[in-house]
Order: sequence, then C-alpha cells, then structure tokens
Amino acid sequence: MKKMISMLLCLAMLLSLIPAAMADGDTYTAYYGSEVSTLNYLVSSTEWDQTVAANIVDTLVEYNNLGEVIPCLAESWENSEDGLTWTFHLRKGVKWYDSFGEEKAELTANDFVAGLKYVLTPEYESAIASNVFTAQIVNAEAYFKGEVTDFNEVGVKAEDDYTLVYTLANPVPYFVSMTTYGSFMPVYGPLAEELGADLGIDNQSIYYSGAYILETFEPQSEHLYVKNQNYWDAEHVYIEKINRLYNAESATLSPIAALRGEVDGADLDNDILDDWRENHADLITVGRSNLQYSYFYCFDFDPQYEEEYDPQNWLIAVNNSNFRHSIMSALDRLYGMGAETENPETLVENTVTPPAFSTVNGKDFTTLPAFDNIENYFYNPEKALEYKAKAVEELTAAGATLPVKVVLTYKSNDSDWANEVQLEKSQLESVLGTDYIDVILYAGPADNFLAQTRRAGKYSLQKCNWGADYADPETWTDPFYENLNSETGLHDGNSYNKMDKMLDTDFEETKAFLNAYYAKVAEAKAETADIENRYNLFAEAEAMLIENAMVIPFRKSIAGYQVTKLDVYEGEYAPFGICNLRFKFQHLNDDFVTAQQNAESYQAWADAMNK
Repeated sequence: MKKMISMLLCLAMLLSLIPAAMADGDTYTAYYGSEVSTLNYLVSSTEWDQTVAANIVDTLVEYNNLGEVIPCLAESWENSEDGLTWTFHLRKGVKWYDSFGEEKAELTANDFVAGLKYVLTPEYESAIASNVFTAQIVNAEAYFKGEVTDFNEVGVKAEDDYTLVYTLANPVPYFVSMTTYGSFMPVYGPLAEELGADLGIDNQSIYYSGAYILETFEPQSEHLYVKNQNYWDAEHVYIEKINRLYNAESATLSPIAALRGEVDGADLDNDILDDWRENHADLITVGRSNLQYSYFYCFDFDPQYEEEYDPQNWLIAVNNSNFRHSIMSALDRLYGMGAETENPETLVENTVTPPAFSTVNGKDFTTLPAFDNIENYFYNPEKALEYKAKAVEELTAAGATLPVKVVLTYKSNDSDWANEVQLEKSQLESVLGTDYIDVILYAGPADNFLAQTRRAGKYSLQKCNWGADYADPETWTDPFYENLNSETGLHDGNSYNKMDKMLDTDFEETKAFLNAYYAKVAEAKAETADIENRYNLFAEAEAMLIENAMVIPFRKSIAGYQVTKLDVYEGEYAPFGICNLRFKFQHLNDDFVTAQQNAESYQAWADAMNK
C-alpha cells in the first residue's frame, strides 16, 4: 500500500506540471490515450472510431435508455407483407453542417443511398460492408464483388427526398436494428464523390447531421465537440461541449486528474482500486453492463509475425485439433481474469454469444440444447495433458518442432491486459510444460492496435471481442465469416482468426470442419420463417466452433469501475449498434456521481427495464 501511495504522489507531482484544463459547467472533459484511425465512419468498425461517428451523424432510428427503438432521422417505417421491402419516411428539415457549423445542404433519402454505395465500393475497403450483406439487401454483395456493375440494381432507392426503400432478397425480421450501425449511415453524396478515399481524413472533410460538430480535431492533442445548435432534437442534448485531451498515460493519470478537478470522468484500473476503496470509496461507480460485447480467444490461422517466432511451425500446430484443445483445457479463465478480481466467476462465459442477449419462446439462446454440457470443454488440467500427449505424437509426425512458440498479444498501454497475459503465460506453461509450449508476450502498439496486430496476423493467441450489430444470433457468426475473393477464387481470410484461408490448403482436418461449419451457418441464415429453428441452427453452429476448439469463449463485457459526473443510466441503450456511444440525453452533473447515487440509478433503470 505504501508503494502505491508513493506512486500516486509522484504522479500527482507530474500532473501539477500540466496546465489545468478546468471545464465550465457545460463542458465534459476527459483524457484519451489512443488516437482514432479515421473519421470516415463508412469504413471503420472500431469502437473508438465509431464513438466519433455516433455523436456527429444520426441514424434512421435510435434507442432510448430502456432499449426501446425510437424514431431518429426516420419518423416512421413499415415492412411489406412478404417481409422483403422496408420503407422509411424521413424527417423533413434536417440539415448537413460543416465543421464551422455552417449549413451546407438538406439531408435527404439520397444521402442514405450515397452512404450505402460508398460502403459497397471495393476500393474504399470498408470494414463494415459485411453488415450490408447480412442484411440481405438485393445485389449488395454482388455489387461489392463486381458481379453487378450498375448500383441502380442494388436494393436501395430514394423514391423521393423523404422516402427511403430497402429491398431484401430474403426476409430479415431484425432489419430495423441493423440501421443503427455505421454501414447504414448517410453521407452527403456530392461530398463523398468529390473526396472519395479522402472522406474523413480530418474534421473538415466530413459533414455533420448529429448532436455534435467536431470543431477541433488535432490528432494526439485534442478533440473538441460542440453542440449542434441547429440539431433537430437539440432540446435533448444537454452537454454543450465534449473536450477530449490526448495523454499517452491517460489510463494512469486520468483518475488523479479527476481528483484535481481537471477531467469529468476516468476509468479506474485494478492497479489503483485498492487505494480508491480506502480513500475515495464514495466516488467509485460501476458502468452500465453492455450486452453488446463478448470477449473470446482466437487462434490465428495466418501468422504474419517475425521468423524468429517460427510462424510456419505455429501453422502446423494450430491446424491440429488436439493442440488447440490442449490450450483450451489448460487455460484457467478465472485465473487470468486480470480486469476483475473480486467476482470473476460472474463474468466467465461458455459461449461467444452473451447470455441474455436474445431469447426465443422464453428460452435464452445460450441455454438451447446445442449448448448442453458445453462447460466440459473448458479448464481441465488432466484433459489438457491427455490432449498434449496426442498432439505431441501428431505434431512430431507432421514435422513440427517443440516447444511451439505461442505469441500472446496484448495492448501495450492497457495495464489490466498486461497483468492478464502475464498470469496466462505462467498458468499455461505450468499446466502444459515449457517442453511443449513457449508463450511469448507481444506488446502491440497503443494506436491502431487492431490494424497492426489482429488484422495483420501479429499473434498466435489473442483476446478478441465482438460487438453485436443487430438483434439476432447471426451477428455472433460475423467475426468468423468466409471471405472468398471472387477474382482469385481463393480465401482472403476473415479479419479475426483467418480460419477460412485453410480451405485453400492441405490441412484436411481443418478443411472438413470448416466446410461443415459454413454449411450449418448458411442453413441457419436461410431459415427466416421458423425463428425457433433459426436460433437452434445458429446455436449448433456456435457449438461446433467451441467443440472443435476453434475459439475459446472468455467473458462478458465488464461493467468497469469509474469516477464520473455522468449518470450512465440516462444514456441510450441497446445490445447492438452505436447508440450506446452517444452523449445525447445525458446531463453533466456539477459533482461526481456517488456510489449511492449510482446504485439508486441502476435500481430505477433495472426496475423500468423489467416492467
């Protein structure tokens, strides 16, 4: 404890050298430690990039704080009797503004058409195009692949300035929920055509239709949002400004800055929780649990790291089922729960889909028959050693060398994650032995972490997460989709574990599994009439991933500890899309929310949710 207090005093002295950034009563101020990769909301899938988008551009619908869909840019909508046509009637008088707050044009149905065309233009390499394919919009995927060249043949039309129509190839009962994601955001068409790939390179190369305008965008310095005074729903935007100040050590310095009155919110990492519980317990609040996210471990089937880590040897190992099972059975997920040590058993999940995300006929998706006894596939040291013995024999015969180097990747500026991987390295090697595996910790960069690690193949084993994009279990298959290049006929690899690339290799065991898995997913997607059967088919597909140790479910999204002047239960809420990222509907309190106030707000919110 003395060491911790000493460290905090030193940090306080360092902070005293930083000019105080005192906020007025209408400005929410916070530090940030990782820069956004782009302001182009039509191409990025990262939460940090989408947080910007959520506050500056509106969607067709949004959600209130109880998770109920409410009108936004669309005042009303209807679905045709056959389920194939969705018609949205837009709000009149909504405008586009530039970064100086000057009106540029009226927002019309044509801007939603322009947004979808941009997302489906291959040269822009949109990471969220797959959501449009999932929505079953006629010819969307064919246009993206170049099989259809006339965008007029894609199932989106502006019948007039205020009537937007989507035509689907198959019924998608959850379609409205999908429109709360970036793939379906509008963009001012003439601007998108003029700038092309340069759309969103800075705050002056995009237009704004949401609650805020990004007035200042100075990378690794400051993001300043100001309320759009002409916003159509300005009466429900209570915070005048949002000021985010860059600090590479924000995770460490933000809590002390909060105590100094310089910022209005900060996350509280495990490293300092003991001190806060002793000295500031009344200010520790708990964030709202977010069912949108699930965390799981991915094995990389396309390693692209340095030769010293022997990526080809890893490729042989990861295509061995017994090797994957040995890792899965040796991993004590409770032991490695670095981000929450008090009640880790409440966080662990045995499925990729979070419990309570969706139900069918009163049954939670994660309790469907396909998941019976699924818990037997997890931590079991005896089984781990049995799998190891089989894997050693098979890997040796396949030409692999032991120990297998396992590159365990984490984010360098995330202290909780750093602690977590240290524990996991120790625990995995103690169960399986260093004669079998050599776990190498790789600290990925603080900025553009996903692009430079997971997507770049800079890992063997990595904790990943996925956020739901719509209200259906299909969304939890999206990280593992089959990415086939229509020009080459080969698989480019999905952006998570690249497992589909193995369909073009000689790893026959993996290929057989993948063919069966993708067939099951296709069967589930095709079932749109019998919802219970649809859910059971998706459950069977997910169970296949787990039973074959292609993915290791880990934990639900943590309702982390924080100190804040915001009542988190005022904000929008939905287990999908970008609504949770908005500041709209929230008030900035004069003082930090106390633990008691937080508990009372939660109880009132929970009671309202359960009515």
